[in-house]
Amino acid sequence: MSHRSSNVISSYSGSVAALPLLLAGPILRKVTPTDITVWLVTSKPLAATFSLFHEGEERAFYHATIDEQAQIQIGKSAWVVLAQFKGDFPIDTVLEYQLDTQDGDITHLVPSLLYNEEQRLSFTINPRADYVLHGSCRNPHYPSKDSLVAADNKVAGQKPLERPSLLMMSGDQIYADHVAGPMLDVIQQVIGLLGLPDETFVQSPVADSASLYQHDCNFYGRDKILPHYRDEASLFRTFLRKKGLSTSWVPHRGSPVFSSSESENHLISFSEFFAMYILVWSPQLWALVDCSRLQKNDFRSGEQILSPKWQQLWQDEKQNIDDFVAGLPQVQRLMAHLPTYMIFDDHDVTDDWNLTVGWEKAANDNAFSRRIIGNGLLSYWLCQGWGNAPQNFDESFLMLARQYFATPTANHQDVFIDHLYRFERWHYTIETTPKMVVLDTRTRRWRSESKMNKPSGLMDWEALIEMQHELLHQPAVIIVSAAPIFGVKFIETLQRAMTWIGQPLVIDAENWMTHPGSANTLLSIFTHTKTPTNFVILSGDVHYSFAYDIKMRFRRSSPNIYQITCSGIKNEFPNQLLRFCDAMDRALYSPHSPLNWFTKRKRLKISKRDPDVAGGHRLINRSAIGELRLDAEGKPCDISILTSEGERITFPPIK
Repeated sequence: MSHRSSNVISSYSGSVAALPLLLAGPILRKVTPTDITVWLVTSKPLAATFSLFHEGEERAFYHATIDEQAQIQIGKSAWVVLAQFKGDFPIDTVLEYQLDTQDGDITHLVPSLLYNEEQRLSFTINPRADYVLHGSCRNPHYPSKDSLVAADNKVAGQKPLERPSLLMMSGDQIYADHVAGPMLDVIQQVIGLLGLPDETFVQSPVADSASLYQHDCNFYGRDKILPHYRDEASLFRTFLRKKGLSTSWVPHRGSPVFSSSESENHLISFSEFFAMYILVWSPQLWALVDCSRLQKNDFRSGEQILSPKWQQLWQDEKQNIDDFVAGLPQVQRLMAHLPTYMIFDDHDVTDDWNLTVGWEKAANDNAFSRRIIGNGLLSYWLCQGWGNAPQNFDESFLMLARQYFATPTANHQDVFIDHLYRFERWHYTIETTPKMVVLDTRTRRWRSESKMNKPSGLMDWEALIEMQHELLHQPAVIIVSAAPIFGVKFIETLQRAMTWIGQPLVIDAENWMTHPGSANTLLSIFTHTKTPTNFVILSGDVHYSFAYDIKMRFRRSSPNIYQITCSGIKNEFPNQLLRFCDAMDRALYSPHSPLNWFTKRKRLKISKRDPDVAGGHRLINRSAIGELRLDAEGKPCDISILTSEGERITFPPIK
């Protein structure tokens, strides 16, 4: 099998009727006492009625029709629906909902959406964030089980009023820069199957997306297609310039704009990004694609046969992808029952996204890399950001989106992408108790003014002040930061060392304390007299889990700060390296270590919780999803992770 987009389109022409109505979802998104938001993808315009019922009752107490304005056509056979329903909805009670479509009730179309003995989909509107599921970093082909499946198993055994208030996914919902060969093959089949748009490229070795899908570097060779730039900041050139010597005689070496070390299958076109979202959240399209390349022994990229190295990797990835797909009906069911919120991190777009000023400049100065990043942002808005806070996207924003999708020309795409680059409302607040403040730590960075390759602060001064305004006069708050605000100090020291020698991208030198301006502003926010007494910080990103209790030194009225990190949902850290870092951090940076006085966190006393597992490790290296329960004051009364194997590990309070 050599599935290239053009072949797939022709093979499915005239067979659109074979597509199921539901392609992805339904996913419960923003849910409050006055708003219920549902996201889904359908193969044709959706004619549906949304109905709400009290538990067990036959008569609905709320009806609404999903209108055309809630739908955007993405391809010949793909519509994204963000249905928003307004009303005065009851809280703390079991609600059941029904979507009656032109093809029938959605749970009749997909019976696996229902839990045992359910007649309809159910949820509750809990105004308190007192029980939260949270996690990040879900890599489909990582060789572990999917923690979202473990979460669904747990929710299946809970009564509706016992379920979590919400599911918070804090970054890397997809891995756009690290895609398995079999996944990319299926993505391109889906592009043809749904008739997703083609696009043209500038400053690229491929003229358009159709040429990309048929290129000899399509599979496991995209690092050769991705853009490069002339590296003017090499150490030797810098040395010559400081000495006043000419650098014109020094040969230029092309450096890759995208710094991922595993970018051989990096997503490029918008259609690829969009198709991946559908494929990682729902099983429907997997039943319609041909995954038999192995059996047909056809390992081709364009006209080239893949090398034995890539053929073996394909087979290894295929097994992991098969296991991942087997769990998708449960993932789909989980997100149909729990209000689900999301925020991006780098892999949703590309590794090291906006890490340094130099990275940003190289990416923005090249039309091809700018388009790729823009495609990541465009698909993020469509599949994640829109449902978090629909009110953030006004009519002028939606007009640009509809203009592009109605006529997907290069000009319309670039105009929309330019707007996305300038957009500054990716962050949002969930008005629960405690209030949840979800941070954009990617697009509003505090850029270094001293060196191009020095890491930027994760948020600039203006963004941090906006965050502070959200915290004022709140007794307690939950902050969602993709990267831990208070991380493992020994690992941060290694990151600083790599930055000092001019290689911040090698070890992902990205943490809140790396930039003096953002670090000092952030610490000042924690000490402000009108900010909360109890801070809970939920983070992911790092591929291991830990919990810290933090106090201000030399203050009687210190706020209580809890750094709770769970990562990844389906990913892990290199184990031996993590064990070494764990031991070194314990030895060098205990709460009473004098080395703390040489850090930006010297005003803080950080106490690390010991998880209830054998071995004495404080950093848990397991694919898992976090479970957090808060008391009435907003303090954690239970911090735990649910591993992908179903094991529960807790982080008990420090005695």
